Amino acid sequence: MAQPTKTIAEINQRIKKGKAVILTAEEMVDLVRSKGKTAAAKEVDVVTTGTFSPMCSSGMLFNFGQEPPVIKASQVWLNDVPCYAGLAAVDAYLGCTEPRADDPLNKVHPGRFTYGGGHVIEDLLRGKAVRLKALAYGTDCYPRRELDKSVTLADLKYAQLLNPRNCYQSYNVAVNTGSAVAYTYMGPLKPGMRNANYATAGQLSPLFNDPYLRTIGLGTKIWMGGGTGWVIGAGTQHNPKPARNERGIPLTASGTLMLKGDMKAGMDAKWVRGVSILGYGCSLSVGVGIPIPILDEDMAFFTGVSDADITMPVRDYGHDYQAGINNVLAQPTFEELKSGEIKVNDQTVRTVPLTSYALSLEIAELLKAKIERGEFMLTEAQERIVSE
Repeated sequence: MAQPTKTIAEINQRIKKGKAVILTAEEMVDLVRSKGKTAAAKEVDVVTTGTFSPMCSSGMLFNFGQEPPVIKASQVWLNDVPCYAGLAAVDAYLGCTEPRADDPLNKVHPGRFTYGGGHVIEDLLRGKAVRLKALAYGTDCYPRRELDKSVTLADLKYAQLLNPRNCYQSYNVAVNTGSAVAYTYMGPLKPGMRNANYATAGQLSPLFNDPYLRTIGLGTKIWMGGGTGWVIGAGTQHNPKPARNERGIPLTASGTLMLKGDMKAGMDAKWVRGVSILGYGCSLSVGVGIPIPILDEDMAFFTGVSDADITMPVRDYGHDYQAGINNVLAQPTFEELKSGEIKVNDQTVRTVPLTSYALSLEIAELLKAKIERGEFMLTEAQERIVSE
């Protein structure tokens, strides 16, 4: 790796003085192509990235406060969605994929849900009241055994998005070679490979722009859900040493991030939305933007990555995936995926994105504008996430 020619402290000084040059990851592609990485490294201070996609490993850690007589909740529900209450007295965690108890669609079509934890989180961010129900076994210090009331986000003493695994660095393209529709977390897959569903934001995606996580680690400040968030470490299922192409781009699902952000400080339901995936369950689409400081030529090169440089593995969710068979049927570029069709075993297959490229670009632009106004400073990672 090249020796740094700029520091984050120096870049922050340029931001404060209004002299920093900020580009979105999409803009950086054109600059690196036209001027090369050396000139780009001298000219640009920060590249902004963005992604808006379902991120199933997400949820809300919250505290709903005490009122006399006090309670140590052992079971908690928000709008009939079960939460995990094995924490302190009035702390609980709501997972975005947890479905509502007695969901009416599930009664008619088992395994199909219309409402879950992700929808509760979105409702709270929209200012809606939700029903809080708690049960307890009662103790001498916590005598109350039941609580049932309406609460808003403002009523909660504490509410943080605490997401164990977000921003996957590359992911599978899902197809179905079987003879019946496969209902998966990648959406419904038609038999005979009649659609190929894919995720990530390609050249805008945060971890494609810093493939070795040189600038992203514990304590990295990010744009999250419309407000401010933080990287708190590697996400669950983080694969630190995947096979890579010559640009450092992983050939399979690899890096992930654990993130947190204060729901009560600037988050917007436009960027945190409950999702129902037909035949599979519930999830949460989360908007994340990460600034990448251009410390040297290598970082300029990495942030010049284009959709044509990124390949994604195609896997069969009609048989191989559930059988644990890691068979890659094809490795199309993200540019090909965005074109609307790819070739798999000489068959033309229509492609369907789960990630919104348009909203991902809007996030990168919003973060760019925020930095240009001096409202967002970069931070030094306090601990690196192993990624090579």
